[in-house]
Amino acid sequence: MKEAGQMQNLESAEAGRSVSTQTGSMTGEIPRLSKVNLFTLLSLWMELFPAVETQRPKSQEKEEGKHGLLGDNEEMAKVSADKKQVKRTGLVVVKNMKIVGLHCSSEDLHAGKIAMIKHGSRLKNCDLYFSRKPCSACLKMIVNAGVNRISYWPADPEISLLTGASSYEDAKLDAKAVERLKSNSRAHVCVLLQPLVCYMVQFVEETSYKCDFIQKISRTLPDTNIDFYSECKQERIKEYETIFLVSSEEMHKQILMTIGLENLCENPYFSNLRQNMKDLILLLATVASSVPNFKHYGFYCGSTEQINEIHNQSLPQEIARHCMIQARLLAYRTGDGKTGLCWFAHFSQKSCDGTGAMYFIGCGYNAFPVGSEYADFPHMDDKQKDREIRKFRYIVHAEQNALTFRCQEIKPEERSMIFVTKCPCDECVPLIKGAGIKQIYAGDVDVGKKKADISYMRFGELEGVSKFTNWSCSCLPTPRHSSARSEPHLRPKPQLVATPDP
Repeated sequence: MKEAGQMQNLESAEAGRSVSTQTGSMTGEIPRLSKVNLFTLLSLWMELFPAVETQRPKSQEKEEGKHGLLGDNEEMAKVSADKKQVKRTGLVVVKNMKIVGLHCSSEDLHAGKIAMIKHGSRLKNCDLYFSRKPCSACLKMIVNAGVNRISYWPADPEISLLTGASSYEDAKLDAKAVERLKSNSRAHVCVLLQPLVCYMVQFVEETSYKCDFIQKISRTLPDTNIDFYSECKQERIKEYETIFLVSSEEMHKQILMTIGLENLCENPYFSNLRQNMKDLILLLATVASSVPNFKHYGFYCGSTEQINEIHNQSLPQEIARHCMIQARLLAYRTGDGKTGLCWFAHFSQKSCDGTGAMYFIGCGYNAFPVGSEYADFPHMDDKQKDREIRKFRYIVHAEQNALTFRCQEIKPEERSMIFVTKCPCDECVPLIKGAGIKQIYAGDVDVGKKKADISYMRFGELEGVSKFTNWSCSCLPTPRHSSARSEPHLRPKPQLVATPDP
């Protein structure tokens, strides 16, 4: 019962904390996502990162032309089958409880190998959160790098055990090799899943439904009887359960036994494990539904002057949505009642990552200063008449946390961007400009408003930074010499993205 006991001990330790620091949990009326579950959810979400579209090399096309579709393609068919056997995997790299890397598998490289290329010996003493148990090729390298802990989602591993009979034996051999590497490793290889705190799912659902993106769509729907949000959420739940949850309980138990988790196959551990997994999938689907792929709604630049200049530099809508949903996931770590989070990423010309030409720089969420107790500072908002007991002068904003705890420097020659769940305030706008951020993707709630002790007047006046807010592209003017804005799915796509940490 070693694995099950470790899970219970970790849950008890997390539940016992009562401080609201940058890294701890808090006790209060607002449910808060534990860091362990946040890292797990981000690893699952990274697995779903929109795939990079790659063109086949011309040499390969010529070879196919020589042999034809039914020519000497046995080797190619074998390679294709091997790729299908390897499941795409998401990975979160954590150091000192701060995210320092977000990765996903590429067409050629597994997530663990990408982490080795990106971080190398800097992985020493890091914690790694995988969306699938890594294969032996990845595990031996990351163990060799001196990682502290490796946690993984306890379902179908990276080398799939749900494939056909021809590759099942190879998958079992790899699982045995992984288990042997685990048993001889100084690194702690385990499963870390915690039950969600009371009312967490309900809180996430309420805040997701009230998300400005959803509300903007709701106000313009011709038929108000259509609850597109609920429909979208049900579709996401089915989709994510298919991907992340083995449908057959018996098959799930067989997989757990094969990958060395036989202790979790006994009840109540197995039923608790399944329930925790289902709850996390539900939460992920709920948050993902708050920024749906709905008709022509997306993140666009509303400035007529800037459209001609930047329409070819903006992200594809599926990438922008993916990043904004990650920002919303991070926001549920906040110790502040107003959920707000940001992160930024940079483009580089070449990348081995499944995120294409983007890589992670840093992220943050609203929180009180590191080391503060929950009751140290005021928690009242602008509805409180007594200004002295309002929280605004004490909260460290998401943008400020992201800048402080960034894991890489911001290079002025590269295109950097941040994703914020709401409009940056006047306190943060100068920081964003001074840091050299090139693009902001944000909600437009409170833009141009002044509230008691906090103002959002400067965001609209920010120059030299491209601002993308949640618009309908039908509301935007069509740029001269281009039909790209009226047909967003036809816009040329820059190479892809990556992700951040609190």
